[in-house]
Amino acid sequence: MATAGNEVVFKKETVAKLLSRSFREDKTRVSSDAVVLVAEMLKVFVEEATRRAVKQASSEDCDTVTIEHFEKILPQLLLDF
Repeated sequence: MATAGNEVVFKKETVAKLLSRSFREDKTRVSSDAVVLVAEMLKVFVEEATRRAVKQASSEDCDTVTIEHFEKILPQLLLDF
């Protein structure tokens, strides 16, 4: 994952590799459109997790977001997606 300014960007090669590792058969292939779609979904997921963790930290009057803030929002985040 890289950032372009404040934008989250996932490398297409990394996403394709992650997808291909989850397949049971070696002959299964991933189209470039599917890789782009999954990368966009990952981007949305990461951005939403970040927003929720920041909001959680803010509600606890913290200046920095820690892993504990992320852990608190994770169950609800996974239910939403």
